[in-house]
Amino acid sequence: MITIKTKEQIQKMKLAGEILAACHREISKMIVPGITTLEIDRFAEDFIIKNGATPEQKGYNGYRFATCASVNDVICHGFPTHTKLKEGDIVTIDMVVNLNGWLADSAWSYPVGQVSEQSQKLLDVTKESLYKGIEMAVVGNRIGDISHSIQVFAEAQGFSVVREFIGHGIGKDMHEEPQVPHYGPPNVGARLKEGMVITIEPMINTGTYRSKIDEDGWTARTLDGGLSAQYEHTLAITADGPIILTDQG
Repeated sequence: MITIKTKEQIQKMKLAGEILAACHREISKMIVPGITTLEIDRFAEDFIIKNGATPEQKGYNGYRFATCASVNDVICHGFPTHTKLKEGDIVTIDMVVNLNGWLADSAWSYPVGQVSEQSQKLLDVTKESLYKGIEMAVVGNRIGDISHSIQVFAEAQGFSVVREFIGHGIGKDMHEEPQVPHYGPPNVGARLKEGMVITIEPMINTGTYRSKIDEDGWTARTLDGGLSAQYEHTLAITADGPIILTDQG
């Protein structure tokens, strides 16, 4: 069942989103060769707690960290580790902030130092595909209109769109209805209504869209070892258009 949020509830989610966005802004300054994703994770957890919120991912189905840290061929749900990031890597940091019971979810991909032309194009196209999807998140459209706009754009640039992991509704729970794929035909799926809050979070690959899961049961990688990037915002559907609740400004 899709839960419609009131303006007051959306405002509470926006406050959570502001903490999350501020955390990403600080993390962007930390992404340099030699830092570890475990250091970033510890910073994020401290930052969230110091701002009166909690990291919702920690403890979720036994997950041990405040963030997911996905490097190079990892699509999503990578564990933060002691391995140092290297010049030319790309890394996605994904986190969910809980402020007084209301959630915000956002992932961002970062270049580590100077990256290859292909890596930079992947980052640029993935970010733009997110905003292509957001443009379609208006009252009266359907979920499929978001999905289709992302797929058409990303594939036209020579990349593939991950199928196995998708966006979702969000509110008091991390994963609510509706599901928000990033591929598929237009004019299908739930009709967008004022008060819906969803995540759009395309994961875009340089090679095949297919994935495999590591033995840890969490880490999803590209099947062919190609690179993967992800950008995600939480947004509210309003009569005046979509409002991004995790906008980094």
